[in-house]
Amino acid sequence: MTRRAEVAERMADAVIRRLTTRKVIEVKNEAAARAAVRQVVVDNLATEEKIDAEARQLLLDNAKQIKDHGADYRVLLSKVKVELARKRGFIL
Repeated sequence: MTRRAEVAERMADAVIRRLTTRKVIEVKNEAAARAAVRQVVVDNLATEEKIDAEARQLLLDNAKQIKDHGADYRVLLSKVKVELARKRGFIL
């Protein structure tokens, strides 16, 4: 199982457990509910990784300009990721 899948599995278990314990939802098929939440989390993590990779590539493509202007790479990476996510309607 990949790290992403393990994280998604733990998150799905926690979400379903908390929602059913607090009686926010009633689940007839707990395994199906976990699988649905797990898939949403996996998709979300994959999208976030793609945005991160694209942001890093954009900064690599402009590394000389960044270095010449003395810009902070971490700050720029964060701003680029937020902007890419916003354009895609994704919330980080």
